[in-house]
Amino acid sequence: MTKPKTLEQLRAEEERAETRLAQEQHKLERLENRKKFLEQGERKKRTHRLCNLGGTIESLAPEVKDLTRTEMTELIRDADGKFVFNAVPTTDWGSPETLEYWRQTWAELCNAKFAEKGIDVRIDHRSYERQGVELLPTVHEGATVRAMEKKGIRTEKGEFNRWIKATNAVIRDIKKKITLLFDWIAEAKAELAKPQAPDLVSLLNAYYTSRRAGAYSQKGKVSNLKEMNETFNYLRANGIYSLEDLESRVSEHSAATESLKKTLDEQTARMKAIKQLYDSSAAFQSLKPVYDGLRKIKFEKPRAKYKAEHEAELKQFYAARRKLTREFPDGKVDMKKLSEEYDELEQAHNTTYGEFKTVRDDLHRLWKVKSCVDTAARFNERTEEQKLQNRPQTRQKKEELSR
Repeated sequence: MTKPKTLEQLRAEEERAETRLAQEQHKLERLENRKKFLEQGERKKRTHRLCNLGGTIESLAPEVKDLTRTEMTELIRDADGKFVFNAVPTTDWGSPETLEYWRQTWAELCNAKFAEKGIDVRIDHRSYERQGVELLPTVHEGATVRAMEKKGIRTEKGEFNRWIKATNAVIRDIKKKITLLFDWIAEAKAELAKPQAPDLVSLLNAYYTSRRAGAYSQKGKVSNLKEMNETFNYLRANGIYSLEDLESRVSEHSAATESLKKTLDEQTARMKAIKQLYDSSAAFQSLKPVYDGLRKIKFEKPRAKYKAEHEAELKQFYAARRKLTREFPDGKVDMKKLSEEYDELEQAHNTTYGEFKTVRDDLHRLWKVKSCVDTAARFNERTEEQKLQNRPQTRQKKEELSR
């Protein structure tokens, strides 16, 4: 006599039976759908129709044989001029909003982990332009270039990024100096607007007079006189006699910096485009034998097999050819011309970079003037405070003497 099954065993058997029943029902449904589809013969009719249509198109336009399926469908339009092929996405993975959400979420996860580990680093998924950061963007180096740079091998992309970083450092320094100088000028103008406030020349005179009085050696006195002469000659040569003149000078540097930054943006963008054309030309040359091999095959089945085996190489070849065609519509690829243009852009960058350095050097001179004026203003404030402190004592002595 068999041992009776427990309630748990019966439930387990029931669950397995239901699962098996659902699987068999699913198989039956698939078989019925398959039978119906084959009985109607729609698949054979459609295949026959598409084969005839494709053969007709290739006979009328042999050049379409080299196009991929996507490129082929992009060329077909209806009587109204609209594209016949209109793929309907089944997910939102290709939408810009989804990509933005993914990038933002990844940045937030990374920053949260940085904060958790106490690392003072943060990343932002937005571009410099979207962040409002007026810096030149670097180019993507990739794992291969990073590995070469780590081994001490200097690469073109590495050199390009080092140049961009050096230029960004100069831009940051200039913008920081301009911002600080504008803030200081606003404070100084407000201070000088008060009654009996000294002007720029008076403050500088007070500064160098104080330094000259504090100099103990003849060498120190001569050095102070020399520095004072250089400062006043610089201000006189640039027509700076008041805080308004100083503010106008800083404004000129600010406008010049914006103009130079715009020029650098254009130069950098074009240099990046030329580097991409270098890569496209190299890819075109290296993958052209694969493309030539496809053109030699005349029969459809061998061609389809060849395309499937070299799908990635052919896609890269077609992408490289499209980029080169946009740059050279006549089909004559002139890499020498691009190389000469790149050399001219490098020389133009050196000139622009030199102008940046000139602006920065002049801002350093203005910053020296600012430091001198600040020192003189603090000395005047201390002097005024001492006068105010001494006045009550003077009145008290006079009252005591009158008694």
